[in-house]
Amino acid sequence: MAPKTKFTKQDIVLAAFDIAKTDGIESITIRKVAERLGSSIAPIYVNFNDVQELLQQVVERAFHVARGMIMEQQSGQPFRDIGMASLRFAEEYPVLYRDLMMKDNPHMKNTPEQLGEVIGLMRQDPELGGFSDQELQSILLNMQVFQTGLCVMVANDLFTKNVDDEQMMNMMDEAAEAFIRAARARKHEGNGI
Repeated sequence: MAPKTKFTKQDIVLAAFDIAKTDGIESITIRKVAERLGSSIAPIYVNFNDVQELLQQVVERAFHVARGMIMEQQSGQPFRDIGMASLRFAEEYPVLYRDLMMKDNPHMKNTPEQLGEVIGLMRQDPELGGFSDQELQSILLNMQVFQTGLCVMVANDLFTKNVDDEQMMNMMDEAAEAFIRAARARKHEGNGI
C-alpha cells in the first residue's frame, strides 16, 4: 500500500485560496478543499478546528498577497503604491475582491493595527510630509472611497475596453492630488495662513 500523502497547513490554505479566487470565499467547504487536494477531509481537520478557522487563514493569505503587491510597486511614493496594488488586486482577483470589499463580512473590519500599518506607509511618502496622523487618516478615508469605487468597477468589468491601466492610475493620481491639496488648504486655514 502506498503511503498517504501528507498535507501541510499551507497546502490546505492554498487549496482553499484557489477555490476563493474562482468561486468566492463563501463557497469554501471542507469537502471542496479535500477534493481540490485529492484527499479525504481528515488532513483538514487535523490542521483546522472548523471551516471558519480555515476561512480566516484564507483571508489572511489574501491580505498577504495584497501587501506583497504594495511592496512590489516601489514607485518611491508609498501612498500611490497602495492605490496601484489595490487596482491590481481587483483586476487579478475580482471574485475575491468582491467578496472582501463589497460584502458585509467579519473579515474586513479595519483594525487599529491595519490602519497604523497604512498610516506608517503614508508617513514615508514625501508628498505627505507635514501631516499629522489624523490628517493622514482623513486623506486615506477620502482616497479609500474613490479607490474602492474604481476597484469595484475594475472587479466587475464595468470599464469599456478603452480605459487601460495607465488611465486608471491617472484617475487615481488626480484624485490623490486633489485630496492632498484640500488637506493642505484646510491645514493652512487652521493655522491662519
